[in-house]
Amino acid sequence: MHVLRPQFRIEEQQALEFASQRGFGMIVAADERGPRASHVPFVLEQREGRAIVQIHLTARNPLVPLADGTRRFLLIVAGDDAYISNDWYSSRDNVSTWLYEAVHLSGVAHLRGLDENRGHGDALLAVAEARMPKAPWDLTQMEPDKRETMLAAIRVIDLLVDTVEGQAKLNQHKSDVDHVAVVDRLARSEENGHRRLARKMQALRPGLGYHGS
Repeated sequence: MHVLRPQFRIEEQQALEFASQRGFGMIVAADERGPRASHVPFVLEQREGRAIVQIHLTARNPLVPLADGTRRFLLIVAGDDAYISNDWYSSRDNVSTWLYEAVHLSGVAHLRGLDENRGHGDALLAVAEARMPKAPWDLTQMEPDKRETMLAAIRVIDLLVDTVEGQAKLNQHKSDVDHVAVVDRLARSEENGHRRLARKMQALRPGLGYHGS
C-alpha cells in the first residue's frame, strides 16, 4: 500500500471498507488533451481475491473510450474534512491545518458489455437503498420502456484495483491535550461532517475527558 504520510496511514482493508461505505467519488483518466474526470457512484466488490470497482457513465462521456483494457484510471474517494485554526490548540506554536480522510484506488479500466448494465444498476441501487430508512426502491418499479431506454444510455466500467492509497489526517501526532481541544471544537460545530470527524478522533483516543459532544 502506498501512502503520502506514514504517520497518517490507513491499512489497505480499512481503506477499501472506507471507500465501499462512501460509495461515491471522482474518476480520473487522461487522454491526449490531458486529465478528464467525472463524479460517479460505484460499487466495490471482491472477485477472485482482488478488489474491483464498478462504475457507470453516460455513453457519450469522453472517459468511456479510455476504458480500453490498458489505460489506468484513478478513483478519488473523499470523506469529511475540517479546517483547524492554530488558536484551537491548547499548546502554543501550532499551525493551522486541515483534517480529512481520503482514499485513492487505481488500476486498469475495462469497458463492459451492454448486457451487464441491468446487473450493475441493480447492484448499485441495492447498496444505496440499503442505507435509507425506508423500503428499498428498485428498477422493477420503473416503467419498463423508460427503464430500458435509461439503461441503454449508460456504459459500465470495471476498475481492477491494484493500488490502494489511504490517508487519514486526524491529529494522530498531536499531544493528548491538543487532541482534546480540537475534538471539543469540532464536536460543537454546526457542520455534520465536523462532528463525524470529532467522533472518529474520540474513538482513536478514548477516555480523555472530552467536553464538546
